[in-house]
Amino acid sequence: MPDRIAEVERNTLETQIKIKINLDGCGRSDFSIGVPFLEHMLDQVARHGLIDLSIHANGDLQIDDHHTVEDVGITLGQAFAKALGDRTGIFRYGHAYVPLDEALTRVAADFSGRPGLYYQVQFPRALIGRFDVDLLREFFQGFVNHAGMTLHIDNLKGVNAHHIAETMFKAFGRALRMAAAHDPRMAGITPSTKGSL
Repeated sequence: MPDRIAEVERNTLETQIKIKINLDGCGRSDFSIGVPFLEHMLDQVARHGLIDLSIHANGDLQIDDHHTVEDVGITLGQAFAKALGDRTGIFRYGHAYVPLDEALTRVAADFSGRPGLYYQVQFPRALIGRFDVDLLREFFQGFVNHAGMTLHIDNLKGVNAHHIAETMFKAFGRALRMAAAHDPRMAGITPSTKGSL
């Protein structure tokens, strides 16, 4: 199978972002984003998704984290779409349940070609450290819009906001890993009855 490696650069007046990704990596990560909590969460995606991921971002953090978090999601989605190519020979669907102490989150992913985010997460507080939890939805919305995928994120249990967020990203990484994996029985075949995604 060809290497599924992509590099994407996205520059706006608000952010400048460069991402390198290898979908068939071993979980290495290299981040310089300026938002420590997002870096911690993306490290979970790399490790649990077995994705080599490098993200360097320069954003208008003097205003707040919003543009940087959203634009990292957008650019990462673009990198996934580029690395997946025409999506032939992949499993297409992936899912994971991930617990962390009292928290439990379910993520289901479909590289359908159609963007859709279905996000059922209630946090017990608005901030984790200085990180605004509302930005997590913005990250995932940017990702699915540009990766061309359907993503369901359901937090089933949890009282600790950090635990809830971490279960989301660990489950996200594992669902991506399953959905993007090569299916040896589908080599060269598009995983759709329509014949295209």
